Amino acid sequence: MNKIQDGLLVVGKRDCATCTMIESLLGFIDHSDVDLTVLTQDDPSFPAGVSNVVDDTSLEQSYHLSIETVPTAIRFIDGEEIERVIGWNRAQWQTITGIDSLGEELPDQRPGCGAKNVDPGMPEILEVKFGDPAFQSRPVEVVDYQDDMELCYDRGWSDGLPVVPPTPERVLRMLTGTKRKPEELVGDVPPDLAPCTIEKIAVNAVLAGCKPEYMPVVITAVEAALQDEFCMHGLLATTWFSSPVVVVNGPIVRRIGMNSGGNALGQGNRANATIGRALQLVIRNVGGGKPGGVDRCALGSPGKYTFCFPEDESGEEWQTHAEEKGFTRKQSTVSLFAGDGVQGIMDQQSRQPESLVKTFAEMLKNVAHPKICMAADAMLVVSPEHANVFHRAGWDKAKLRQELDKLLMRPGKDLIRGAHDIAEGLPESVKDATLPKFRPGGLQIVRAGGKAGLFSAIIGGWVASGSVGSDPVIREIVE
Repeated sequence: MNKIQDGLLVVGKRDCATCTMIESLLGFIDHSDVDLTVLTQDDPSFPAGVSNVVDDTSLEQSYHLSIETVPTAIRFIDGEEIERVIGWNRAQWQTITGIDSLGEELPDQRPGCGAKNVDPGMPEILEVKFGDPAFQSRPVEVVDYQDDMELCYDRGWSDGLPVVPPTPERVLRMLTGTKRKPEELVGDVPPDLAPCTIEKIAVNAVLAGCKPEYMPVVITAVEAALQDEFCMHGLLATTWFSSPVVVVNGPIVRRIGMNSGGNALGQGNRANATIGRALQLVIRNVGGGKPGGVDRCALGSPGKYTFCFPEDESGEEWQTHAEEKGFTRKQSTVSLFAGDGVQGIMDQQSRQPESLVKTFAEMLKNVAHPKICMAADAMLVVSPEHANVFHRAGWDKAKLRQELDKLLMRPGKDLIRGAHDIAEGLPESVKDATLPKFRPGGLQIVRAGGKAGLFSAIIGGWVASGSVGSDPVIREIVE
C-alpha cells in the first residue's frame, strides 16, 4: 500500500465485536465526502460495502503504523498523521470524519480489541520481517531439513543438555527484559577475553531457557563474574570442583518467581535453573571456557550446569547476606561465590543453639580437608527449622557467626603433615599456633530451604581464596 497523503485510514479485523459493530458505518463514511481506506487484518472481504479495502493479513502496514488496538482511525494531511482515534467513541469519530450525525444509532463508546500485530510473539516476528533489528551477532543459516536443536549441539553451544535455539525473534523478545542497549559492551569474558554485549547475553539467555524478565539478573551475574577479584579465568582453569554460585537478594526475587524454599538448591524452578545456566553458557560460548580446553576440572560437579538460588528473606530478625554487605532489603543484588557441591548437615536433636552451632562447626572443619585452614572459603546455608533454633534463643546472624569463629579455631598440632597419621596438612612451623579454619570474611551465611526438615548445607569454596584466587563479589541489579 502506498503511503496515504490525505484522508482517513481505518484499521480493523472481522474477529472484533467493535469492528463488526461499525461495519455498516464504514460503508456510510465511504459514500460521504471522506476519502476512506480500510486496512483489514484477518479477512480481505471485511468490511463489506467499502470500495478501498487493503489486505493487511501480512500485518506489515499495521506494524509500521504501530497499531495496538482495532478499530483505529487515523487522519492524514500531506502524508503526515494528524489525529488518531482508538476504539469506538462517537464524539471522536464525528470529529475525525467531520460528519456530525455519524453513529447516532450506536452506543456512545465501545472499547476495541487487541490488534493482531500485537498478539503474543508477533511484535518480534514482525520486527525481524519488516523492521531493522540490526543484530551484531553473526547469523547462522539453517536449511529446511536441519534439526535446529541438533545444530546447537553440533556447533558446541550446549552444555550437554538441550538448549533453546536462539532465533532472531527469541533474542528480540529476550532483549525486551532490559532497558540497556543491545550493543552495550559489558566486558571481556575469560578465558578468551572475548567482548560481550547485552545482545550476546540475550542470545545465551535464550539458549538457557530464560524468560525476558530474568535478564537484569543474568546481566548482573555476568558483570559480577567479570570483576577481577572473582577471578573467573582461574576458576575455570583450576582442577578443583568449583564454579560460580549465584545468590539473589531483594524484591526482584519475588517479581520473577525465584524459589528460596523447598528444593531451592535443586531442580524445579525455571528462574533458579536458567539464570545460573545462562551465566555458565556466556562463559562457555562467548569466553570459550569449555571442558578439555581452559576448563581443566578433574571431576566437575552438577553446579557447573547451573547453581543459582535466592536467599529466604522472610524473617526480619535474620540479617540477609545483602544487608551484611551494606545493601537494604529494597535493593536487589546478585552475589557470586566460587563454590563446589553441597555437603549436607543433619542435626535433628539439637534444640539449643549451643549444641547446633557445634554441629555446624564440626561439619565446616571438613571443607576441602579437615587439616587445611584459610585455603577454601565456604557458604553455610541454614534451613528455616535450624534458623528457628537460633531465633528462639535470641541469636541473630552476628551471634551465630561470632560463635562459629570461636569454634573454628584449630590447634596447629592437629593440622601439621603427618598428624593423626594423615600425610596431608600444614607445615611443621604452625605446630604451636592456633589457626582459624577460614580467612577473615571467608565464611558466607545465608538462609534458604523448606520449612520442614532439620537439614542445612555447606557449599565448599575453591581451595584458592582471596588474593591468590577468588573473592566473593556482590553487585546491585540496575534495571
